[in-house]
Amino acid sequence: MLNRCRLPSLVPTVLVGVLLFAGCKSPPVDQIDLMPAPDVYGDGLLNPLPEAPEPGTAPHNGILFVTDRKPSTEKDKEKFYLNEPGYALRAGLAEIQFGEKDFTWEMAREVSLLKSRADRFPIKISTVEEWGVIEDTLPFWVDTEVLSEAERPQDATPEFVAAVNGQLSNTKKKHVYIYVHGYKVAFENPILVSAELWHFLGYNGAFIAYSWPSTPSKFAYIKDSDTSVGFARDLRLLLELLAEQTDVEKIHIIGYSNGTRLVLRVLEQLALKNQGRPEDRRSLNVPIGNVILVGSDLDRNTFGIYIADGILDVVQHMTVYISPTDKALGLARFLTHQERLGETWGAGGHAMHPASRKAMLDLQDRLSFVNVSEAEGSAKGKGHGYFRSSPWVSSDVLMTLYYGLTPKQRGLVMQEDAPIYSFPPDYITRLWDAIKEEDPVFAAKYDRMKRETGSTPTLNMNDTR
Repeated sequence: MLNRCRLPSLVPTVLVGVLLFAGCKSPPVDQIDLMPAPDVYGDGLLNPLPEAPEPGTAPHNGILFVTDRKPSTEKDKEKFYLNEPGYALRAGLAEIQFGEKDFTWEMAREVSLLKSRADRFPIKISTVEEWGVIEDTLPFWVDTEVLSEAERPQDATPEFVAAVNGQLSNTKKKHVYIYVHGYKVAFENPILVSAELWHFLGYNGAFIAYSWPSTPSKFAYIKDSDTSVGFARDLRLLLELLAEQTDVEKIHIIGYSNGTRLVLRVLEQLALKNQGRPEDRRSLNVPIGNVILVGSDLDRNTFGIYIADGILDVVQHMTVYISPTDKALGLARFLTHQERLGETWGAGGHAMHPASRKAMLDLQDRLSFVNVSEAEGSAKGKGHGYFRSSPWVSSDVLMTLYYGLTPKQRGLVMQEDAPIYSFPPDYITRLWDAIKEEDPVFAAKYDRMKRETGSTPTLNMNDTR
């Protein structure tokens, strides 16, 4: 068990994952401040959060994590895991609490969805409990029989499977969501971001933070790029474990930045592994639903090769968000001399090839590109973390996962110059109209507010489009 950093309990652990990200000059790695509320929630017009979670149900039980990092020791500066490979997947649970303010669940439920907040709301990792190694991920050359009892790792598989099933049992949708982070972050970052995303999903399904061994250094780009591709095996084995041993009915993956390389390599492995196999003999007996790629730092030509290998055959739909103002990808293009998948066409001086245009049109039922340039907040900072900084992009990502809406259903419009979706000025209103078709409870509330105000409900915000 890893439990060397326990914070005072300020609120019940029902608040796990509620409020996240820290904004001090040197933010601690185990703390972040909650991202802006997605505009789709309209200051509580749409509220996915349970009113009063019952004891023993999500979000009481924390964030599930898997990591192929090496555990830290008392001598290390890292609290839980090192920034180097451990060569097997370890599983456990991270408990998360508020770091500064004693909020009740009712207050957090209301405040976290407000468009304009007066204060920041940091949240911290309080404890990390590891259950052991997922035994099937140990390389074949590791013979546990020759290890002493003290050296032999405990098999975490039964406890991990039980924990996933426990979260799935609390919701109608038996879906698992997996977040795969980018480069230059420590173990704690994907835990916190996953907690944040799960909060805004209303603690629907089960959520797993996947923490691959990246290095929190701006000089680690090449090293992390190699690592993100090299550890795809572990993520593939995790997907196969979930499909074979849990009650999951659909798996969704959110990949960010350099982590999209890992995600796409996994999909290629699954595609190659299952080529020629009948559907009932494939390695995953449950579908991979939505795969969402944000700020993807992958060579665009390599993506084309992955498509040729059949990655779209192993997912129901893939959404690639692209941006013309992503400075991180601009630097990656400079270093690699290759256009990145998460950039808009023309960023490197090369227009879209006619063959690419035709392929995108032919594949649009399974593959969508979404230009975020017109989305509120998408260019904030370096323009790379827009899935958190933009209340429109976060709305789009979350409603894709929550309701399974297509780009057209979500209110996105096709650009005139390319088969790429973009955000229209009335995007949120369009999105609400789509949700009305899917959610009778929201439809009744929306129509009631419209009758009472005599107009279409709007957001309470300082900056509207």
